[in-house]
Parts: sequence; structure tokens; C-alpha cells
Amino acid sequence: MSAIDDVSAAPARTQDEPRLLIPLGLFTLYVVWGSTYLGIRYALESYPPFLLAGVRFLGAGLAMYGFLRLRGVRPPTRRQWRNAAVTGVLLLLGGNGLVCYAEQSVSSGIAAVAVASMPLFAAVFSGMYGQWPSRRETVGLLIGFAGVVVLNLGSGLSGSRLGALALIVAAMSWAFGSAWSKRQDMPPGPMNTAAQMLCASVALLLVGFGTGEHLPAHPTMRATAALVYLALFGSILAFSAYLYVLKHARPALATSYAYVNPPVAVLFGVLLAGEHVGPFDLGGMAIILVGVGVITLAKKPAR
Repeated sequence: MSAIDDVSAAPARTQDEPRLLIPLGLFTLYVVWGSTYLGIRYALESYPPFLLAGVRFLGAGLAMYGFLRLRGVRPPTRRQWRNAAVTGVLLLLGGNGLVCYAEQSVSSGIAAVAVASMPLFAAVFSGMYGQWPSRRETVGLLIGFAGVVVLNLGSGLSGSRLGALALIVAAMSWAFGSAWSKRQDMPPGPMNTAAQMLCASVALLLVGFGTGEHLPAHPTMRATAALVYLALFGSILAFSAYLYVLKHARPALATSYAYVNPPVAVLFGVLLAGEHVGPFDLGGMAIILVGVGVITLAKKPAR
């Protein structure tokens, strides 16, 4: 092959790369993030909820931050650390931490379905910054709210009012943190994820130890394996895949995990953990997904 052929082949490989990695990244988001709900349930067999999330994000954050610094990535500025701390507390303490707390009394599949209401709250919080929902988005919000009500009538959430409240607050916290962070000076690229995990881990550990939680002296092998899986795959791998897909694909496609994760989580829970899903749970899940789908379609930019 001549030098000219080498030059012409390089751009072709560059153009073909996203065609392969975008589907692979989406598959990772759908399966890995969908499976983390069951992973949390297994880890809760030995680890208390807030310390579980704190140890998970501390390990993942340290590994990711150290790797980036070795690669020569600049550390965040003082303002970026502050914004990463606020966002990390909202997303990972208020979001993931409360999901871990709720899964003590709510099945993993139902937890994923309830958290799927997050885009509904995100549409509301975006309105606080002048981006109010359109008519179609409003219809989607009403449909999604009806789905949350139906879900709350089922056995999955009605048996634990505190768990149901924690899941709704978790979705609201994640949505507000996402809307707020978009308008702040955040660390660039993967350093943003590493900084958020580090800051949130400190808050999670403080809440855990402050509420009387203790790390287990003799955790089960399955619980520890689930914790490692959550840190390596749920945090580092899935977040990296999300950043790549978000950069190379349409935003609606990149965020489609929000309504693909619940069916995946329900499937994992039924097949691997013997969880049961009732008619109200299935009905609420279907209604929520319809509402989120309506909002996603309404957000497509006009040509």
C-alpha cells in the first residue's frame, strides 16, 4: 500500500469508528446500568445503603482521578471542585444514595421503574431556567405522573411508603442536579465524573457513619463481588460509555437509557432474583415509559 493509500485509509477508519462504538456504548448503558439495580440489592445483603454507595464511588473516583492525572489531565479549579461537589451530592447522594436506601424494602425492578420518572422532573426543573415544557411535553408529564400514581397502587411500592418517597426524591434530586450543572463551570470530560464521584463519596460516607451505619466485619462473597461490579462496571465503564455516546450521537439517543433501564432491571430481577411483578407494577411501568417517550419525541429540534 502506498503512502497515499495510508492517508486515505486513516479518515475512513476514523469515520467508521463511531458506527461500531456507539451501538457498543448503548448496549453497555442499557445492560450495565439496568443491571446495577440488582447489583445494589445483592450488595445490600452485607453493606448498609449509604456506606455502600460511598465506598463504591470513593473507589471508582480515586481510580479514575488517578488515571486521568497520570495521563496529564489538569485537576479541576477551585470553582469547578465546588460545582462538582454540589452536583455530585445531588446526583450521587440524593440520587443513588436514596435508591440504595429504598432497595432495602423495594425490589430492584420496581426501583428502576420509579427512577424512570426522572426525565419528567427534569422537564419541570428546566422550566426554572426559562425552558418551560411545550404542549406535547406537558402531556407527557401528565401521563408520567399518572404512571407514578398507578405504580404506587401496586404491591411493589405500596408496601413501603418510605421507600416510595425515597425513590421519588431520588429522581427529583438527579433531575435538578442535571439541570443545574448544565449552566455551571464544570471540569472537562471524564474529570467531571471523577470529581463528582470523589466529592459525593465524602458526603455519602459522612451520612452513613453519621446515621450509625457500620461496614460489615464479614461481608458475603456475593455482596462484595456486587460492590466491585458496581464500582468498575456501573461507575467507570458505564460513565465512560455514556460520555462517548453523548459526544458522538444525538442527545435523545444518548439519554435513551432512562427508559430502557427499567425493563432490563425488571428482567434481571425476575430471572436472577425471583422477584415478582404485579399488574399495577406493569401498568405503572408502561404508563411512565409512554410519558417519557412522549417528552423525548417532543424534544427533537426542528429542522
